[in-house]
Amino acid sequence: MTGKANAARDALRARQGAGARYDAETAPQGDLLLARRGTAYFARKLNELRDEDLAAPSLRDGWSRRQLIAHVSLQARAMALALKVLREPLMAEEAEWQPDLALAATLPARALRHLFDHAVKHLDVEWRDLPAAAWDGPPIMLAGEEISPRDTPDLRARDIWRAAMELGSGGRREDVPKPLRDA
Repeated sequence: MTGKANAARDALRARQGAGARYDAETAPQGDLLLARRGTAYFARKLNELRDEDLAAPSLRDGWSRRQLIAHVSLQARAMALALKVLREPLMAEEAEWQPDLALAATLPARALRHLFDHAVKHLDVEWRDLPAAAWDGPPIMLAGEEISPRDTPDLRARDIWRAAMELGSGGRREDVPKPLRDA
């Protein structure tokens, strides 16, 4: 950033006050941007579907749109909880939570849409609240594998953009950012 851009950012943060949240300076800004843009794109494609269209097959082999929506929602929730552990202990119900894709896919359309909205907001809050040192801190457990907190935005970006294309609601390959499209 240029000196002028830094000054503008600092002025904005001063106007927003102490309650505003920002990503840590050490956070992987580019990967977070790709993940957040992918989430917005997926949300737009999801909102273009009528409730009755959610039961149709997705472009992911053997998956319905409902399963795909449930998958990206539960992935966001799992990442959020895994990252939260780096800041504070989980509440008992969080620690006992087990994702159930089959059950989530049966939710009424409105509830499935709310699951997506809430889970992605929870993940974004955890990314924003993650202390600078935690980005390179101990690995977290995600789907039975150890992963660096720093790798979560890249993993999410790749999965959410792929899912947006597989939703089968008009997503175009040329809409996917070039770094992900070329990977």
